[in-house]
Amino acid sequence: MWRREEECRVEDVFEAEKLIEAAGFCAAMTDARRPGPSLYVAVCGRRDAHMPRNVQKDPESSLTWRIKDEVMRRGCVYYAKLAKGRATFVAPRLIPYFNALWGVPRRKESEMLSAGARSILKVLRREWEMATADLRNDSGFDDRARFTRALDELQGTMKVIPGEVLYEPWFTYIWTLAEGRFPEELSRRVAREDALREVARGFLDGAGLTLRGELSKATGLSRPDAGLGNRALVKEGYALRVAEGVYRLSDLEERLRGL
Repeated sequence: MWRREEECRVEDVFEAEKLIEAAGFCAAMTDARRPGPSLYVAVCGRRDAHMPRNVQKDPESSLTWRIKDEVMRRGCVYYAKLAKGRATFVAPRLIPYFNALWGVPRRKESEMLSAGARSILKVLRREWEMATADLRNDSGFDDRARFTRALDELQGTMKVIPGEVLYEPWFTYIWTLAEGRFPEELSRRVAREDALREVARGFLDGAGLTLRGELSKATGLSRPDAGLGNRALVKEGYALRVAEGVYRLSDLEERLRGL
């Protein structure tokens, strides 16, 4: 399901989108040292894939980067830096649940977003999409690092996403509003407990069995929240608690026999 074997490795944008749809959510450039689905690991097609130090000369990391750009351009799945600043893909069906956990309602933006983030948001709501340098200038930032932090804050709260990347005449992202690409998904209201359960379900579906702390590491959830999500799956009979912090699909043996 996470494409970690040679015969099912990801080689193009269409296979990448199938991976993300099947997994529910997927990291972009993590390797075998972090649990959960990863586009880079899927491009490598092996479970022990490790990101090299010199990624510019590595064909697998270069292909992953090109596929990531194309997935972002097509806009069929969500892509941004989400929890803890990790570049993450999210299938449309899980966007409402991620938004319930990390998004900020418009009525609470003045309380929960920094002044810098609100100034960027104000410009984008007027212009709809802008290149990085133009957005920084129009938002009134003199400090590039402060602008980057504000932009990461907006990505982490599911307000702004990169909609395009250009390499000529110079490298830049084109930023746009997340609600412009995914209006229905981001307008859907979901209870927090339902969101924790469905994010946990998305991870367990691909993992089959999750060890202590894995869901938290893969998603950026706190360990107590990850536990709430897993226990909700146990309550509905979808998962079994094997040991403290260890959960597996209740029908795992049946699924494996089906393979």
